[in-house]
Parts: sequence; structure tokens; C-alpha cells
Amino acid sequence: MNKFIPFALPDIGDEEIEAVVACLRSGWITTGPETARFEKLFAEYLGGGVQAISVNSATAGMHLALEALGIGPGDEVIVPTLTFTATAEVVRYLGADAVLVDVEPDTLTISLEAFKAAVTPRTRAVMPVHYGGLPCKMDAIIDFARSRGIAIVEDAAHAFPAWYDGRLVGTLDSDATVFSFYANKTMTTGEGGMIVTSNPKIAERARIMRIHGISRDVFDRFVSERPSWFYEVVAPGFKYNLTDMASALGIVQLSKAERFLERREAMADRYTRELRGLPLVLPVEAAAGSRHAWHLYVVRLRPEAGIARDALIQQLSDHRIGTSVHYIPLHRHPYWKTRYDLSPEQFPVADAAYRAMVSLPLYTRMSDDDQGRVIDTLRGLLC
Repeated sequence: MNKFIPFALPDIGDEEIEAVVACLRSGWITTGPETARFEKLFAEYLGGGVQAISVNSATAGMHLALEALGIGPGDEVIVPTLTFTATAEVVRYLGADAVLVDVEPDTLTISLEAFKAAVTPRTRAVMPVHYGGLPCKMDAIIDFARSRGIAIVEDAAHAFPAWYDGRLVGTLDSDATVFSFYANKTMTTGEGGMIVTSNPKIAERARIMRIHGISRDVFDRFVSERPSWFYEVVAPGFKYNLTDMASALGIVQLSKAERFLERREAMADRYTRELRGLPLVLPVEAAAGSRHAWHLYVVRLRPEAGIARDALIQQLSDHRIGTSVHYIPLHRHPYWKTRYDLSPEQFPVADAAYRAMVSLPLYTRMSDDDQGRVIDTLRGLLC
């Protein structure tokens, strides 16, 4: 039987292993000098004078960004329904309400018209999701949000390193951007994330709140040669810091970011070339001046395909090919459906896309032969 082709695998080499081992041997494994270096290098990679604040997950990062903006009970935050639950759940952490909206039919990113229609006097923020690595139409989102005094926190969990209109995502005119370094992302620290902002008040608050609300940098207090035991808790913070072991891994992964992206672009281009003509809606490419990060390659079955989405997933599995679905829209999950009395009819674009979509394997360790096998199998099932 053919070997199994997984949906995703991290691309970890000897350099990453050596960096983590060196960290272990250093005697300093929690948040410390490697984390500070990772933050500095990440901010320099993006440019634009941004600050980078590392956290143990993108979920933590989005929570901290909204908290720094003062989001709380009585507020509303607009979120696309086609996203992972983390984007919306962080709103509920703060006692605010997540207002779910539909997406665009081509990009599957947040619909500007749906965003506009959802605004109420309680709207405090919007969280556009760069779906699959494709940047949202940020100029229009930013212009409208600013005209209404609405804060913007970009969910860029899929979007490193993506470009929008000549600028890297993370350097646009939003209040904060949050990246993910989960195991299947375009670069990884195992678990982890990064808040990026050009607003010094957001950066300062996020740094305090990620480590128990302590008002000073305490990461070196156990190794300082001078007494440094004193600290003050100024708020009931969280335990969201990233470890040096994860940061050591991230530093090496960051150095490979451009090579990783080029490989993903080549693989996405091959899928698009060789799947064209099948009864599939293929993902759109980035507009001129922009660049897709290609975290995901999501196809949608056309009605004439003659096979249901779940049946196609099963047949690909029978051929030893892993796939996924991104995502079951939030309005279909019991919590969100019940809390806000939601129905599929309120989100016709996202719901139709969900019923037809399959995420194909796309990872930098994937061989050309393995990708060819995925393409040939799809051709055999859909022709």
C-alpha cells in the first residue's frame, strides 16, 4: 500500500534541533535571552518600526491585544464566522460579545458589506482573518473602521509572511496583528505566537499582562548578579509567556521564512495549474502588489462534481491521503449557535463554502512525488 501523505508536517532540521539543545544546555529554558532575541529579530524582519511581543499562542495574543484596547462587558467585536473558534472566544474571555458576519465568495475573507451592516453603537473592534494566508482587503476595512472609531486586531495566524499592497502583514495601519507559530503553520515554535503593534501603549500593556500583571521585566531576576527580587503586580494578568526553548526554535525557523514561502508558492502554483479543469473552485491568488502566505490550499467542489464533500474526503483517506476542513463555521457550533441564536441562512456564503470545501496537503517537507500523487488521485476521483 502507498505510504500515508499527512495533511501537514512541521519542517524541522538539524539547525533547529541544535538550537534547542544549546538552549537546554545553557541552563536557561523559560522566557529569557533567546525570547528577547526572537522578538527583536521578528520585529526587524517585518520592519516599519513595530514592536513584537511573544506569547505562548496566537489565542493568548488576540486576548492580550483586545484587553489592551480596553474591550470589556457591553462591547461588541465583529468576527467572520469562517474562522477557528479562538478568534471569537477571546472576545468572550473579556465579557464582550462576538458578532459573527459572513465572508466574501471569492476570497473567503471577511465581507466588508457584512462588517458595515453589523456595526452598532456597541461595536468597539473588528478582527479580520487573513484566511489561508490571503490578506483581507485591508484598505477598505481600515478606512471604514477608522471612520467609525472601531479598533482593528488582525488575526494573522495564517499570514506569515504575507504582503498586502507592498507592505508585510503586521506593518499595516491596524492597532495590532497576531501571528501563530503552531505546529502546522508556515513557521513554528511548536506552540506560540507573536503580537505585533506600532502602538507603544498596547505593547506595554501586553508585556505586563502576559506575565501575571507584573510591572517590570522579571525574566532575569533569577540570574542577576545584583538583588532583583522586588516586583509589583499592577493587574490580574495571565501566564502567556513564550519559553526560550520555543524561541530558539523560532529564531531558526524565522531565518528560513523566505525559503519556506517560496516552496509553498511553488506548490500552490502546481496545484492551481494541474487541478484547473476539474469541477473545483480553486483558491484565488493575491492581487498585484500583495503576496499569499499559502498556509492552506482550500478547494471547493462544484455541484457538477457528482460527489459530496464528505465522500471525497473519505475516498482520499482510502487512498492514504490526509485532508482537513477549514473551517466548520462558528455559527454551526453549539456554543455560538445557541448563545446568539444563529442559523446557516444568516451566513449563506460561508455555509455554502463549508459544505463544499477540502483543504489539501501543503507543507514544505512534502515531496514533488507526493504532491503528484494527490493531484493524480483527485483527477481519478473527479474526472
